[in-house]
Amino acid sequence: MLQREIKLLHKNQVKLNIIGDISRFSARLQKQISAAQEKTAGNTGLILNVAANYGGRWDILQAAQKLAQKVETGEMTSSQFTEEALSEHLCMQNQSEVDLMIRTGGDCRISNFVLWQAAYAELVFIDTLWPDFDEQAFHEAIAIFASRQRRFGLTGSQIDEMRAL
Repeated sequence: MLQREIKLLHKNQVKLNIIGDISRFSARLQKQISAAQEKTAGNTGLILNVAANYGGRWDILQAAQKLAQKVETGEMTSSQFTEEALSEHLCMQNQSEVDLMIRTGGDCRISNFVLWQAAYAELVFIDTLWPDFDEQAFHEAIAIFASRQRRFGLTGSQIDEMRAL
C-alpha cells in the first residue's frame, strides 16, 4: 500500500516526511519508509508530515541527546547548544513553525504533539470529531484564527507600540 501511495505523492510533487521513532518498526517497514522519503525528497510541492510513534517530548529529548553527543565528542561546545541548534535536530527541521493547531473532538489539550514547534501557534479547539471534520469546520477554524492578533509572546500594548514606530 505504501508504494502505491508514494507513486501518487511523487506524481503530485508532495514531499513525504515521517516524524517519530521508527526504530521500533520492523526492518522491512523502516526500509520502505526510508525509500519513500528518499523518492519524494526532491519534490517541491506540499510537505506531508505523518506522525508515527511520535511524541513532542521524545522529539525534544532525541534532539538534545544528539547535541549532547556532539558536545561530548568535541564537534561543538556547550555554548553552541542553542535554540537554533536544537531546532535543527528535531523531526521537523527545515520547516516553518506551526501557525495554527486545530484540535478536534472537544479536547482542550495538545497531547504531546509538536511541543517545540507549536510554541507560538494559535490553538483552536472545536467539538467536531475528526471523522466529521469537514470543509465548513475548517473554514470556521480559519475564521477564528484570522480574528486573532498574533503576538509571538508579546503583549497587545507592545505590538501597538511597534506599529506606531
